[in-house]
Formats: sequence, C-alpha cells, structure tokens
Amino acid sequence: MENSVIRSYEDLEVYRRGLNLTVDVYSHLKNYPRFEQYELCSQMRRASRSIPCNIAEGYGKKRSTRDFVSYLAIAMCSANEMVVHLEISKRLGYISVQDAEKLQEEYKIVGKMLNRLSQNWRSTD
Repeated sequence: MENSVIRSYEDLEVYRRGLNLTVDVYSHLKNYPRFEQYELCSQMRRASRSIPCNIAEGYGKKRSTRDFVSYLAIAMCSANEMVVHLEISKRLGYISVQDAEKLQEEYKIVGKMLNRLSQNWRSTD
C-alpha cells in the first residue's frame, strides 16, 4: 500500500496487522486460568483492541495531523503494553514461550509501524 492511495484506515497495513493480532490474542486468552479472566485477560483484551480502534478513530480525524498522530501514539502505547502483558503471561506459564515471543515480536513490529506512520503522516488539509 505504500505507493497506493489510502482511502480508508482499512488500507493501512498497520491497522490490518493490529486487527489480526487482536484476534490471535483473543484465541490465546481462552486458555488462561479462570481467575485471570477479569484481571489480566480483561486488560489484554482492551489493550489489543485499542490498537486497531485508535487507528480507525484517529483516521476519522486525519485532516488534523496533530489529532491523528495523538491517536497513533495511544495505539503505540497499547502495543508496548501488550509486549509487557505477554511477558507476564509467559513467565506465569499461561502461554507458551514460543507463542508469547511470536506475538511480542508482532507487537514490536506494529509499534515501529505506528511510529513510522506518525512521523510521516501529513495532513490532508
């Protein structure tokens, strides 16, 4: 999409990756202990959803570079938060080391993509 016209937030690769990661996380959370469903799992569901949702919401305000970049920053914070939640999950044995590290790497990539997008976005005013 780099050289294509962006007509929607759905055209952004970082949005699609974030959405796919959310689905992956939800599938893993089914295997967490029941007592974590309202604690760690709830926090992970919110943080993972925050990424594609903030990209979509911010894109709606894309005419203002400052507003869109602010939403991208929130999404970036959520990607960092997910790396930490996955580390905690791995150390507690809730998720395999291999699965956790794969997801952590994906969230790091999404964070870099969000950073790059926020640095390069130009207002459409």
